[in-house]
Amino acid sequence: MLRLLNIEIHKLKYNRASRILTLIYFLLLTSIALIAAIKFDIGPIQFHLAEQGIFNFPYIWHFNTFMAAIFKFFLLLVIVSMMANEYSNKTLKQNLIDGLSKKEFILSKFYTVIALALISTIFVFVVSLILGYSYSDFNEFAIVTTDLEYLFAFFIKLTAFFSFGLFMGILVKRSAFAVGGILIWFFGESMLKGYLFWQFKDATETTESVNSVMQFLPLESMSNLIKEPFTRLSAVKSVAKQVGEDLSKDFSVQPLDILIVLAWTALFIYLSYALLKKRDL
Repeated sequence: MLRLLNIEIHKLKYNRASRILTLIYFLLLTSIALIAAIKFDIGPIQFHLAEQGIFNFPYIWHFNTFMAAIFKFFLLLVIVSMMANEYSNKTLKQNLIDGLSKKEFILSKFYTVIALALISTIFVFVVSLILGYSYSDFNEFAIVTTDLEYLFAFFIKLTAFFSFGLFMGILVKRSAFAVGGILIWFFGESMLKGYLFWQFKDATETTESVNSVMQFLPLESMSNLIKEPFTRLSAVKSVAKQVGEDLSKDFSVQPLDILIVLAWTALFIYLSYALLKKRDL
């Protein structure tokens, strides 16, 4: 494992575009801390976002993993360009000539995916701890360690998303087309979701009916791992209650969602290997 991972790290280290994209990604993750600096006045009301509880333990695990997942696109570019470079620079063929099997080649890429997802998760964990201990009203150990499953969901989400990017990179061989393919898939899922809402518009529980179908699709299942955290804030719930809206729902990480995403991850890696094995390089 370490030998295969070392091969990929060596390739990434000498790829200028990958280094820049990775740096941008981690800078953006760090920028979550800048939210604490958001202050503005609305007449006599002074609004400081950090004081609204977004950095309180354990809510911070939910909020930060959700926000950090938005930036995963930058590491996706690293993954697809890494695969595209294998074809354009003919390093894939050279690796196979040097004795690396196609299975080992795919494993080396998958280990890189896991490593990037793990490093991202650890980074978010550290940033969240620093922000939490700086701004949270609750610092008891039992509270701090509550809801850590959001970090696990974040790791699973990144691994699955990058595995999807790896598969698309192998499928189309060009980074721009691979990213385009993922965007087309995203729009396809969005259009299907809109169609299902129209199809089930007369159903008693329209949203539940649509979600029961959409939860099995790859990008939707990844999205379901970490649900939006904003309506969980007490301030938002208070405003909603005043206007007669009920925003109560289950925000927890669901085991079924994890199983679905893990199944897609395994499928993407298997299809990547099957595609590479079938091709005459």
